[in-house]
Amino acid sequence: MDFLKSAVASAISKGPPFPYTFGDRVNLDQSIWTLYNGTRKEDGSDCSIFTFDITTGRSRLPLARNAVRKMRTLRHPGVLRVHDTVETDTYIYVATERVIPLEWPARRKSLSVETLKWGLQTVAGTLSFINDEASSVHGNVRLTSVFTSQSGEWRLGGFEILSSMKEDEAIIYSMGSITPDSGTYCPPEVSKSGWDVIKRHPLSATDSYGFALLVFEVFNGCLINSESIGQTKNLPPSMHQSYKRLLNQNPKARLSVSHFRDQGRRSGGFFDTPLIKLSEGIEGLGLKSDGEREEFLSELDKVANDFPEEYFTAKVLPELLKSVEFGGGGPKVFASVMKIGARLSDEEYNSKLTPVIVRLFANPDRAIRVCLLDHLPSMIEHLPQKTVNDKIFPQMVTGFADVAPLVREQTVKAVLTIISKLSDRTVNGELLKHLAKTSNDEQPGIRTNTTICLGKISRSLGVNQTRQKVLIAAFCRSLRDPFVHARNAALLALAATSDLFNEDDCAIKVLPALCPLLIDKEKLVRDQASKTFDIYVQRIRKHASTLPDSILPPSATTTANGAMPRIGTPQNDTGWTGWAISSFTNKLATASGEMQAKPTNTKANVGEVRPSSVPPTTGTHKPAVAGSVSQLHRQAVTGSSAPVLTRTTTDQFFTDAQDEDDEIDLAWGDTAEDSFFDAPLEPEATVDTQPLLPISKFDDGGEPDFEGWLKAQAEAKKKPSLPKGLSKSSGLANGRQNVIRSTTTGHVGLGSDAKKLASTANPASKVTAPKAIDTKPKEPAGDDDWGDAWD
Repeated sequence: MDFLKSAVASAISKGPPFPYTFGDRVNLDQSIWTLYNGTRKEDGSDCSIFTFDITTGRSRLPLARNAVRKMRTLRHPGVLRVHDTVETDTYIYVATERVIPLEWPARRKSLSVETLKWGLQTVAGTLSFINDEASSVHGNVRLTSVFTSQSGEWRLGGFEILSSMKEDEAIIYSMGSITPDSGTYCPPEVSKSGWDVIKRHPLSATDSYGFALLVFEVFNGCLINSESIGQTKNLPPSMHQSYKRLLNQNPKARLSVSHFRDQGRRSGGFFDTPLIKLSEGIEGLGLKSDGEREEFLSELDKVANDFPEEYFTAKVLPELLKSVEFGGGGPKVFASVMKIGARLSDEEYNSKLTPVIVRLFANPDRAIRVCLLDHLPSMIEHLPQKTVNDKIFPQMVTGFADVAPLVREQTVKAVLTIISKLSDRTVNGELLKHLAKTSNDEQPGIRTNTTICLGKISRSLGVNQTRQKVLIAAFCRSLRDPFVHARNAALLALAATSDLFNEDDCAIKVLPALCPLLIDKEKLVRDQASKTFDIYVQRIRKHASTLPDSILPPSATTTANGAMPRIGTPQNDTGWTGWAISSFTNKLATASGEMQAKPTNTKANVGEVRPSSVPPTTGTHKPAVAGSVSQLHRQAVTGSSAPVLTRTTTDQFFTDAQDEDDEIDLAWGDTAEDSFFDAPLEPEATVDTQPLLPISKFDDGGEPDFEGWLKAQAEAKKKPSLPKGLSKSSGLANGRQNVIRSTTTGHVGLGSDAKKLASTANPASKVTAPKAIDTKPKEPAGDDDWGDAWD
C-alpha cells in the first residue's frame, strides 16, 4: 500500500498538476481501474480517483481512454459524475464524485428489497437513455460496473467499451472481448459469433442480457456464473416473467430494458412502490400544492426505513429544507426534517441543519416558531452551546412577549430544554427578567407553567442571595394566585426547593405565606399545603434544636444582701402567669442600691429629687418623657388607655411587611430598648455640675416603708381578732370609724423651704380599748374599708 502511494505521488510530481489528494485504496474487482478515496485540495471535499497505469496495462489503454471520453460526454443523473481528468505518458487519473462499489453492500445483503428495486429502476432508466437517446450500447453491464454515491443513489460506470452504433469503427467490435470476464457476461449470440453480430440484432439486446445478470446478482449478493444464469432464486415473484424475457436466447425476442422498466411501473408492477414514487417527486417538492405536499410527507413517513440513510441525508434532506425555508413547507415538512436529522452525526448535523435552524428562529412565522420549540428537545443535544446562547436564545426571547398565548406558553416550556446550553450570565440576567413578566401573565396556564419552570431550573440559578429572593418572591406570589393549579404548583415548587432557603427565610417568609393555604377552599391545595408546611416545620425544628437556650448572660438569683426573692421564681411557678410574676420579681430581686429620682438634662431640675410615689406640687413643670420611650410606655406613665391594634389583610402583609413591623413597634413599644418592668440597663447621662445631697434611709420625707408594712400586717394576722363591732375606736367622725392613714402629703424637696409633713395617725400609738360583748345582732357593714388607706 505504501509503495503504491509513493509510486502515485512520484508520478504526479513528474506530470501536470492534479488538484486532488489520494487517500486509501478501495477494492474493485473485474475492472481495469484502481480506485482510491481522495479529497480536493481546494476545499477538502470528498472524491474518488480512478487510476490507470499505462506502463503495465498498455494493451487496455484504448479501453481506458474510451471510458474517460464517454464519462465526460454523457450527461445523465444515473451516470458517474466526473470532476477532472489528467493523462500523461505513464498514467490516467479520473476524479469523480465519492462513490463505493455496489458489490460491497450487495454481498453483505444490507439493502432492502425496496431499495434494490429503487436502484434497479435507476439503472434501467440510465440504460434506456444510453440505448434510446444516445443510440449506444454499453456492453459491460454487471455488478462491478455500478457504484453508489454518498446520497445512496446508484451510478452506472464501466464505460470501457460503450460505443455508438453510428460509428463504423466502434471500439466494442474490436476490443469487446478483452474486458475482464467478458466470456461470462456477454450474450450467447456474442459468445458464438463475436461482437460484430450485434450489428444485425436490436440495439438494446446486448444490454438487456447484461441487465438481467445484474438483477440476479443484486438480489442474490454474488457474482453470477454460467450455471446460475436463468434462475429466479431470491427474485420478487412479480419480476419473474419479465426477468426471463430479458434472458431470451433469441435477441430479437428479448425484452428491452426500457420495456422492462415500463412493465414494472404499471399499476401493481414491481417498480410501482412508494419509494420510487417519492424519489421521483422529491425534486419538485417546492412546487407542489398543500394537498400534494401533505400526501408526499405521509408517504415519506411510511417508507423512511426503506430508504438508504445516505439518500435521506444527501438527497431528501436538502429538498425538505428548501421547502421549509422557501417553498412554504411549514411545520409538517420540518417535522420530517427532524426525523431525518435524528440519524445524522453531530458533524453532519452542524453542517446541514444548524445553519437552517438558526435562520428559522429568526423567522416571524408563529407556526414555524411553535414547531421549533416543540422539536427543541430533539435538537438541543446536537446544537453547540455558543450557537444556542449567542444566536438562538436572543431570537427565542421574542416569544415571551408575543401576542399569541400559545407562543408564550411554548416559550416558557422550552426554557427547561435550553437551560443547560445557556451561560450563567444569561440565566441570572435576561432569562429571569422575562420569566418575571410571564409570572404575571393574564393567562393562568402561563403563570402556572412559569412557577413550574422556576422550580425546575432553581438549581441552575446562581448560588447567591438573589436566587433565594427571586424564588421566594415568585412562589409566595403564586400562593395567592386565584387559579387553583397555580397555587398548587407553588406549593409543589416550595416543597421541592426547601433546601435552597436558609432557616431565617423559611421561618420569617415562607411559613407565614403557607398558613393561609392550610384553610384553602380547595382540598387539593389544602392537602399539598399541609405536606409543604410539615416539610418546613420539620426543618425549622431541626435547626432550632441546634440553637443555644439563650444568648443573654445568666442573671443573679439572690439579692444584694444574699436574701432570696420573696415571690415565686420561674423554677417554682409553672402556671400560665408564672413567667410574668417571675420576671417581675427577678427584676426586684436583682435591683440594688439607693432609690433616687432620675434627673433631667435641664439645669432647672438638677437639684430636685423626689420619690416616684410623691406627686408633684401644683405649678411645678412636669418633666417631658424621653423620646426613646415607646408610645405604649408613655400611655402607661400618663394613665391613658392602650391603643387598639388594627389587623392588616394578608395582601398588605406580603406587599409591605416593613409597614407592618413599624405598626407593631408603634403599638407594642420598642421592647428591645425600653421595658415597662425592667430597670434601665445603663443609667442616663447626668449633668454633674452640682453633687446630689445624701438621702435619709427610710425617712425621706414620709416615704412609706413597704417592707415594714408587710411585717406589720403579718403580725396583726397572728393576734386573735374580735368580731366586727366589738371594738371601738378612740374617735368618731360623723358616726364612722376613723381610718388610720399612714400617708404623706405635700411636696418633698431638698431646698431649705421644703416642709416635712408627719403622719396623720400613728398605727402603733392608737390602740382601741376592749369593750363588753354586745349580743344584740347588728347590721352587717357593706365594706370594711381595708383598702382605703391606699387611695
